[in-house]
Amino acid sequence: MTPSPLLAIEQLTAHYGAAQALFGVDLNVVAGETVALVGANGAGKTTLLKCIMGLMPASGGQMRLDGQVIPKASPARMVRQGLALTPEGREVFPHLSVAENLELGTAALRIGRRETTRRMQSIYDRFVRLAERRDQVAGTLSGGEQQMLAMGRALMAKPRLLLLDEPSLGLAPLITDEIFDIIHHLSRSGVTILLVEQNAARALSASHRAFLMAGGRIVQKGRSKSLLVDPALRAAFLGAASEENPAASRLGAAGLTNIRLEKPDMHNQTFMPDFADQAALAAHQLKGLQWTVRHAYEGSSFYRQRMDAAGVTPDAIRSLDDLRRLPFTTAQDLRDGYPFPLRAVPFEQIVRIHASSGTTGKRKILGYTQKDLDDWIHFFARCYEMAGVTPLDRVQVAVGYGIWTAGMGFQLGCEKLGAMAVPVGPGNVDMHLQFMEDVRSTVFCCTASMALLMAEEIHRRGIADRIHIRKIIYGSERSSRSMRRKISELFGGAELFDITGLTELYGPGAGIECPDHDCIHYWGDYYILEIIDPETMQPVPDGEWGEMVVTTLSKEAAPLIRYRTRDITRIIPGPCTCGSILPRHSRIKGRSDDTIKFRGVNIYPSTIDTILSAIPGLGSEYQMHLTRDGDSGKDFMRLVIERGQGVDAGRSAELIHEIGYQVKKQLLVSVDAELTDYGTLPRTERKSQRVFDTRITDEIV
Repeated sequence: MTPSPLLAIEQLTAHYGAAQALFGVDLNVVAGETVALVGANGAGKTTLLKCIMGLMPASGGQMRLDGQVIPKASPARMVRQGLALTPEGREVFPHLSVAENLELGTAALRIGRRETTRRMQSIYDRFVRLAERRDQVAGTLSGGEQQMLAMGRALMAKPRLLLLDEPSLGLAPLITDEIFDIIHHLSRSGVTILLVEQNAARALSASHRAFLMAGGRIVQKGRSKSLLVDPALRAAFLGAASEENPAASRLGAAGLTNIRLEKPDMHNQTFMPDFADQAALAAHQLKGLQWTVRHAYEGSSFYRQRMDAAGVTPDAIRSLDDLRRLPFTTAQDLRDGYPFPLRAVPFEQIVRIHASSGTTGKRKILGYTQKDLDDWIHFFARCYEMAGVTPLDRVQVAVGYGIWTAGMGFQLGCEKLGAMAVPVGPGNVDMHLQFMEDVRSTVFCCTASMALLMAEEIHRRGIADRIHIRKIIYGSERSSRSMRRKISELFGGAELFDITGLTELYGPGAGIECPDHDCIHYWGDYYILEIIDPETMQPVPDGEWGEMVVTTLSKEAAPLIRYRTRDITRIIPGPCTCGSILPRHSRIKGRSDDTIKFRGVNIYPSTIDTILSAIPGLGSEYQMHLTRDGDSGKDFMRLVIERGQGVDAGRSAELIHEIGYQVKKQLLVSVDAELTDYGTLPRTERKSQRVFDTRITDEIV
């Protein structure tokens, strides 16, 4: 549902004497967003602002504020209605001090001295340079400092809508950077802004929506990021080659020649496949399956032995159904083949290796040819594209580098897309926060635990308005719904995308959460996904939960044939609401090899996540402790859960009862629950340990 606009302008016209300046302008601003009004000199932008503020009368049309028609009013009344203007050219009072200029921002409000002092201090907190010059005469300030003063003066009125008229006018590039950084901070803190600016690239990068104006008319409107990257709109309205041929676009012909878009050749590319329908994808998969089976049979002694033992030859693969005739491959096969398992190419064709963590024994090392790396980078860039990341984004990577696949995959996919990579790596919260602030990163790549750790630290330090993260791409561990909600809220409404993958299957990036957030789209043009019953090893119908089995279609160095990933998920049949033709599965529910057997019941940790997430008043962090009584041999489960932030400890008995009831109802087992204060359970930048099973003490199980 589209929210009602804070300000709505309908068919507004304005005249200077007999000369008409505005021609039926329609424009709206929703509370909490930044809207850019872009156009050349003489387009009518400043005239529109003057009409809004009551500095000049409109000759036709109407304006509504909160749905109520605004009558003809004085600027003072408009300030009392919640509007404030930072005028073109700053227009500070040069013979008054900084403090005196700020005080004038409340002149129309008739507020007391104490409130004026409090508001002035908040301006000094936001504009430190003004605090250092509070007694200095405004006329002696630099251009950038005068612009800060003009903005501060407008903010003294605590406006619901801040009108900014040409804030970069006459400023050096470095000072312009600083001013637009302030605009970003104001937007992040919830200030609603109508930004008028000639520098279209700046304005569009700093706003949510934009209206392009020429000759007193709105000639185009839309989401700012779409206007920036859409080649057709760019050619029609922004004039990509305006210096050489300014008449090639409507705004270029009007004199708007200062548009500069970075990396223009990268805005047109897509990493999505162009299959017309599911039949075309299936034909591609069959061709890839036949190639893989022959390649593995001829190049890998391991696969030849397995296929010979199963009585299957490459010529036997005539349809996708023949996939079921092939033998399974397991993680133990990779460990047995250490250090180069499944190798199907000569060593001289292997250009890199990556490895798993090796937590259960020898590491699983996988080789990569150059084509393998190129394919991986291509579909990792596809992940970013599906998440809505563009070449204008700045992507901060907080996952491990080195022998692991994670860091390299996130960085190389980002660079392939054309976005700016900020490869900080895991850990070091202070460094991450510094880069988020200074570089103004817009995308954060991490584990779910690291995202929660950073979100809570940002909230604790009170710096949310200085953080620009709008998307979080996380993987490597499961996360509950409440944990996702908490991360998003503390990051100021950031959008979360769960990314999947494993070292054996290239690495992370094998699929990513849909923009509609109801599934994971996986790259069916690079691998085939089966879901089997881990007990019977037979395929299960679409929609039923089971173990994910993958077969690669073009992997050269270490192809996978029916590799048992141990991840539990389900195939989601039918088309996706997001419009993508690519197949999809549910978010990973658990693993077939980490099921907790408790009093005869198989329990996945994610099931506990789901139960606790549905109980209001609980936080997102918990621990499960499993113990066994030495005398009776009876197993016990103790859940230690954080109360939600701000939840009173007096509710503990009520919450403990609800936890016990829901677990008993849904899992048919009894548990002991213990609540602890919010933030007391450990957070890490890596995977948080949540299951502590001390029932089995043998060194080797």
